[in-house]
Amino acid sequence: MDLAHKHGLDPSQMALAFVNQRPFVASNIIGATNLEQLKSNIDSIDVTLSDELLEELQIIGARYSNPCP
Repeated sequence: MDLAHKHGLDPSQMALAFVNQRPFVASNIIGATNLEQLKSNIDSIDVTLSDELLEELQIIGARYSNPCP
């Protein structure tokens, strides 16, 4: 969440944008319990993550490769 906020992004939009930018993803399943969340999730299609942000996500992913041991 800190990384998303550092880059001025909503954490959910950042996560969905990350999935959207994977070349092997055919669809992205979103989840929303209200219209505000649904709008935010849909708007994530217009978010493009920078190379810098993607590198920072890789570092976090390497550090916490199994967040639920």
